[in-house]
Amino acid sequence: MTRSTSPDAVILDYNGVLGLQPTRAQWLRLARTASWPEDDLAAFQRAFWNARDLYDAGQLSDLAYWARVLGSHPGPRLLRELLAADTDMWTATDEGVLSVLRRAHATGLPMVLLSNAPAHLSTLLDTHDWRRMMTQALYSARLQLCKPDPATYQRALQATGVRDPRRVLFVDDHPDNCQAAARLGLRTLHYTGSTDALRTALLPAD
Repeated sequence: MTRSTSPDAVILDYNGVLGLQPTRAQWLRLARTASWPEDDLAAFQRAFWNARDLYDAGQLSDLAYWARVLGSHPGPRLLRELLAADTDMWTATDEGVLSVLRRAHATGLPMVLLSNAPAHLSTLLDTHDWRRMMTQALYSARLQLCKPDPATYQRALQATGVRDPRRVLFVDDHPDNCQAAARLGLRTLHYTGSTDALRTALLPAD
């Protein structure tokens, strides 16, 4: 099947595209596990995100990351509980998106995952059924780099096997990541939850 306007390959973000955003209940579960006051969830989320880029990039161990969030080192049991609650927040997927991707995969469209994710989450995501649709999955913890570093997009483009970035679509829910990809010549789709937009971008017109 030829594609004139549809891309020759697609690079996909995970969280916010394939993966659903965490619910408030999941955030509260994690905060409770961390013994954080439930009436100060916003402060917990700030602590959670402040060191997340370093964690996602593989620069902090699980223990070092959670020590920064909590302000003290968690014991082995607490660390296991924190990792379990954290991982649970990022593993639910959007069936509407996956349906579109299955159709695109059936046309032979190469798909590469490019995700900012820590090592423990990366390992788990690789076990999911949808992972088989991906030509390759690139995670920040393994790359030692996070989006929007240009090198992450270059690695992903290489993984698609397509030499011309103008023939590759990058899909992400963060506009800054899309802007960084566009500066390298990639097509971009800022995904805001519309599976119709994703379908139109990926699938040839009937």
